[in-house]
Amino acid sequence: MTTMLKLGSHDVGVCSWSLQTADPAVLLGVLGRLGVAHLQLALEPILAKPESERIDSIKPLIDAGITLTAAMISFPGEDYSSIVDIERTGGFVPDELWPERRQLTLDAGALASRLGIKFLSTHVGFIPGSNDAQYPLLIDRVGELSRALADMGVSLLMETGQEAAPDLLHFLHDLNARTFGVNFDPANMLLYGSGDPIDALETLKRYIKHVHIKDATRSDRPGIDWGSEVPFGQGDVPHAAFLDTLRRIGYVGPLVIEREAGSDRAGDIAIAIKTLKSLLRA
Repeated sequence: MTTMLKLGSHDVGVCSWSLQTADPAVLLGVLGRLGVAHLQLALEPILAKPESERIDSIKPLIDAGITLTAAMISFPGEDYSSIVDIERTGGFVPDELWPERRQLTLDAGALASRLGIKFLSTHVGFIPGSNDAQYPLLIDRVGELSRALADMGVSLLMETGQEAAPDLLHFLHDLNARTFGVNFDPANMLLYGSGDPIDALETLKRYIKHVHIKDATRSDRPGIDWGSEVPFGQGDVPHAAFLDTLRRIGYVGPLVIEREAGSDRAGDIAIAIKTLKSLLRA
C-alpha cells in the first residue's frame, strides 16, 4: 500500500490523466515512486469499456488503498488548439453536441457514484454574458446535470479559468444549485488570462470543493493566446500566498497536482511535491 502524503491539513494527490496512462499497474507504480496515495480519476477511458468491466478495471487501485478524491470528465470534440477553438467547442455550450455530452456526464456520474466518489469535475464551457441569449440555456443545462448527479450522491464541480471569478460567481448565484461547486485551478486563471488567482480564491471561496496544484506563466496577450504551463513553483502563481489564502478561507480538502505539458510529467509532479513540502508543514 502506498503511504498517504499529508501536508498541513491537506492530503496530496495527482490527476490520473497527468500520467498519460489508464493502466492501473502503471499508475500504481508511479504513485508509489511519488509517495502519494490520492488520485483524481479520469473516467473517459473507463467509460469506453463494457459496463460489466468498468469497476473491475480499476479494482487494483482500490485494492492498493488509493483514495479517489474526485472524478473528471472531458468530451470528444473539445479542441484546445487555441482559446478561440475551445470557446467554440468546449463543455455544454455546443448545441449539436449537448445530447451526447449530457449522456456522457450522466454515465460518468453513475460510475462515480458506484465508486463512492463524491465529486465529478469538468469544464462546462465558456459562460456567455448574462444578457446573452445562450446564458439561460447554459444555466438550464448545468442545472439539469447538477440535480441529476445530486440524486446519485455526486456533486458536479466546474473547473475555473475560462471566465473571470466575478462572472463565475454571478453564474453560480443564478444557477442556485445546492450541490454544485468549484474545482479551483490557479494556473488556468493565468493560462486563459481571466484574472488573479488570489483574488479569485477570495471571490469563490464558499464554492471551492477541490483544488488543483498547477502553475503557469502569463500570456503576453491574455484572453487571446495561451500562457505557458510550467511545473508548480516555477511560474507566476504566487505559491506561498495561494496556500496561505486557502488556509485563510478555510479550505482543508485535497491538493491534487495536475500537469498537462512537458516531457517528464512524473518528474514535474515530484518538483511540485517538493515545492509543497517547502511551503507546508508535513
